[in-house]
Amino acid sequence: MRNKRRNREAFAEHSFWQSYSDMMAALLLIFILMIAITLAIYKQKTIDLDQTKLDYAVAQQELDNAQKELSDAQKELDIAKLDLESSRLEIEQSNQELAASLAELQQAYDKAALTQQELNNAYLEIQSAQQELEVTKSELQDIVGIRTDIIGALQSTFHNSSMTVDAQTGSIMFSSDVLFRYNSANLTNESKETLQEVIPIYLDVLLQDQYRNYIAEIIIEGHTDTDGSYQSNMELSYKRANAVAKFCLDKKNGLSEEEIEQLQMLLTVNGRSYSDPIYEVDNADEIDMAASRRVEIKFRLKEDEMIEKIAAILEQE
Repeated sequence: MRNKRRNREAFAEHSFWQSYSDMMAALLLIFILMIAITLAIYKQKTIDLDQTKLDYAVAQQELDNAQKELSDAQKELDIAKLDLESSRLEIEQSNQELAASLAELQQAYDKAALTQQELNNAYLEIQSAQQELEVTKSELQDIVGIRTDIIGALQSTFHNSSMTVDAQTGSIMFSSDVLFRYNSANLTNESKETLQEVIPIYLDVLLQDQYRNYIAEIIIEGHTDTDGSYQSNMELSYKRANAVAKFCLDKKNGLSEEEIEQLQMLLTVNGRSYSDPIYEVDNADEIDMAASRRVEIKFRLKEDEMIEKIAAILEQE
C-alpha cells in the first residue's frame, strides 16, 4: 500500500514537472514563434519602409520635376502674359489707327461726295458757259459784221476822194503839215476847206441810224514827231486835236444840230505826243517824222473790249 502510495506520489510529482516543462516549452515555442513573426513583420516593414523611401524618393524627384515644370510653365505664362499685354497694346493701337483711318476715309468720302457735287456744278457751269460762248460767238460775228459794214460804207463813200480810209480800223488821217503851220495849233484856211469837205461825210456815215447804236466813241487824236520834249509835244498834239474837234462841233462847218448833239455825246479828244510814231516803210527802225505829225479821226464800237477778250479766247481754243 505504502509502495503504491509512494509510486503514486512519485508519479504525480513527475507528472507535474513534466507538465510545467511542456508548458514552458510551449511558451518558449510561442515566444520563438512570436519573435519569428515579429522578425518577419519587421523585415516586411523594413522592406515596405525601404520601398516607401524609394517611392518617396521617386515621388520627390517627380515633385521636383513637377515643380521645375511648374516654374518653367510659370515663366512661360509670364512671357505669355507679357506677349498678351504687348498684343493688347498693339491691338489697341491698331484699333486707334483703324478708327483714325475710318475717320479719314469718312472725310475722304464726304470730300469725294462734295467734289462730285462740285464737279456736277462745274459741268453745269461749263455747259452754261459753252452756251453763252456760242451766243457770244454769234454776237461777235454780228459785231465783226457791223465793223466790216461800217468800214465798207466809209470806203465806198470816200471811193472817189483823196482821203484814205484804213481798212482795219476805219480811221482817216490828216497830216498836221496840211492842217497847221509849224508848232501851231491854229487851223489854216486851206485846212478848213479840207475839213469841211471830209468831216461831214465821215461823220454822216458813223451817225447813220443803222450804225449809231453800235458806236461807243468817236475819237480825235493828235500826234507829233519826236522833236522837242514829250510834255511840250503832248500839249501841242492835244491842242491840234481839240482844234479839229471844235471845228467839227461848229454848225457852220457842215453838220446839222442833231448830228452835233449826237457827236457831243460820243466825241473824245486825245493828245498822244510822240508815243505812237509812224516808221519808214523801207526802214522799220527809222521814224517817218512827217507822217508821224498827224491828226486821226476814228471810232470805237461798244463791243470792242468784248471783241478783244473773245478773240483772245478763240485764239486759245
